[in-house]
Amino acid sequence: MNEEIKAVADRLIGLREIMDVSVEEAAGVCGISIEQYKKYETGTVDIPVGILQSMSKKYGIDLGTLISGKEPHMHSYCLTKKDKGLSVDRRSDYKYQALAAGFQNRKADPFIVTITPEETREIHFNAHPGHEFEYMIEGSMKLVVDGKEMTLEEGDSVYFDATKQHGMQALNDKKAKFLAIII
Repeated sequence: MNEEIKAVADRLIGLREIMDVSVEEAAGVCGISIEQYKKYETGTVDIPVGILQSMSKKYGIDLGTLISGKEPHMHSYCLTKKDKGLSVDRRSDYKYQALAAGFQNRKADPFIVTITPEETREIHFNAHPGHEFEYMIEGSMKLVVDGKEMTLEEGDSVYFDATKQHGMQALNDKKAKFLAIII
């Protein structure tokens, strides 16, 4: 079991217990089944960032705190130097780098996401409340949203309803890097 995934699951359980929230209510907040939510809390299944964001927004805890266990302290600005964002390597197929984890009370969560062809040969789908914006920085990828396939090249962007099942795949045997903003 990945210790980082287990630590995130433990923080999620702690949040739910402190807020006196039932598993049923938490699943409803996340827009998923009770069974799926329970899997996330075991720490054996990675929790998508969108699910964590749903809980953080509803119960007033910072997303970065749920992910890392560290509290943000900045309230005027948060500078993130190149390649120095909070690393969120919780899933084998996606490498996240949080770009604003140090800023309190964010309205959106920006990430640099890198995916590789080896890890995304099979597309893994997820859905979460809110919207998502993606801007291709490097490489190309296939994005599937609610069954609709799109190819994004460097400079392309897409904005979509993240409650729809979506997943990505790196193309042309090269890694793909994009800016993802979860709103």
